Amino acid sequence: MRGAGFMPLNLPNLLTWLRILAIPIFVGIFYLPTDWLTVEQKNLIATIIFTGAAITDWLDGFLARALNQMSAFGAFLDPVADKLMVAAALIVLVYLERLGAPVALIIIGREIAVSALREWMAQIGHSGSVAVSFLGKVKTAAQMIAIPLLLYHEDMIGDISAHEIGTWLIYVAAVLTLWSMIYYLKAAIPQVVKLDK
Repeated sequence: MRGAGFMPLNLPNLLTWLRILAIPIFVGIFYLPTDWLTVEQKNLIATIIFTGAAITDWLDGFLARALNQMSAFGAFLDPVADKLMVAAALIVLVYLERLGAPVALIIIGREIAVSALREWMAQIGHSGSVAVSFLGKVKTAAQMIAIPLLLYHEDMIGDISAHEIGTWLIYVAAVLTLWSMIYYLKAAIPQVVKLDK
């Protein structure tokens, strides 16, 4: 099933919906009583859910291309699901005091700003000007490794601290977030100048 149908029901879109439906479960785990799950168990389950969501984020795009099931609805829903899961994870980490609110605001704010910029550029026929850059991909990679480490929080092998490594990586992601936003804005400015003439 392909094309611009309103909501084609196929495997890639089903995986995307599952990612969205996993968000309340992911958040709710940390509100369960400690006599149900220990803090360590909550950390582990949340890490598994987020990592699974990250894998399906790659998998649904791969399957859409491999099965020739790409659709306008899927192209819209996939980045929305990704941003919702990342925003939920960052808010949870702030709540757990494992991440500073300014870092979370930088990352979430950038995603909102760049999404709005892409939408506007698409409306004026210049979506290629703000296509995903290599810098944006590096930012996403740093972010998607940092978040599970911060969720896991515990020591990994020996004295290697998941929290410490995750903290450094999320700071790298925050810097790249600002850098990539500047890159996208610079790409869009010529189109803004043209419209003002």
